[in-house]
Amino acid sequence: MTDLNQKVFWITGASSGIGKALAIEAAKNPCSIILSGRREGALQELADELPVDCLVLPFEVTDYDQLADIVDRAWAWRSRVDILINNAGISQRCIAIDAKPEIYTELINVDLIAPIWLTQLQLRRMADAGGGHIVAISSVAGRIGAPLRTAYCAAKHGLIGYMDALRSEVDKPHNIRVTNILPGSVATDVARNAITGDGDRRGLSDEIIDAGDDPLDCAKAILAAVEDDLPELIFAKEMELGLAQMRHADPETFFGAVADFGAQTVSQYWAEKSDSEG
Repeated sequence: MTDLNQKVFWITGASSGIGKALAIEAAKNPCSIILSGRREGALQELADELPVDCLVLPFEVTDYDQLADIVDRAWAWRSRVDILINNAGISQRCIAIDAKPEIYTELINVDLIAPIWLTQLQLRRMADAGGGHIVAISSVAGRIGAPLRTAYCAAKHGLIGYMDALRSEVDKPHNIRVTNILPGSVATDVARNAITGDGDRRGLSDEIIDAGDDPLDCAKAILAAVEDDLPELIFAKEMELGLAQMRHADPETFFGAVADFGAQTVSQYWAEKSDSEG
């Protein structure tokens, strides 16, 4: 078990969505929280609302030349980071045949390479401190191949693979717990901020996202998984949960179902694009 009391949390992507919800829920325990993201004003507003000590530490996750200094500043605040939650990320809403290759570089940098860098830069410190807990917010899309999300799925599959391999190396030798979180649809701006085929932000949400779980409920489940030292949590329901479980339990049926769903999605994609171009 991981006791959340008196812990130092570091949450990336903390200005909105699941990251903000995680800060709100974590602050119900006596703890300290490092809030990171790109929007300093939103982070400071959140820090002012929380009943615990916070360090506002804004940065761009792909600014690799600055990450070592950012990690130094984070660890200097309380001389440790107990629970790192790699939450920052972006999604995608376009089919592969209609996507510029540059969006794959951008998405995989933000959603995979950046959390690996941030983790690698403090692994030794965590080990020397006697342990810690590293959490990665992946996605159900990291378990299934979802249409309109080829770059996103590649990054989230990769993140799960990195974390699973990392766990095998640091859990018992260094007392560092490693937890993958696979959310399904959560009511955030993830679809609205998603990248389109030309690299622009989509600006529209999805019905399934808008009808998704409350971010606070997701955050509660994530922190419970951290407390219980779970290696993985799938936070999803109905079709998304069923597909994630079917991926290994019945792969033949799974791939057939995803192929049918993908064909429908691609047809709808071209129809909507034709209408918008008019």
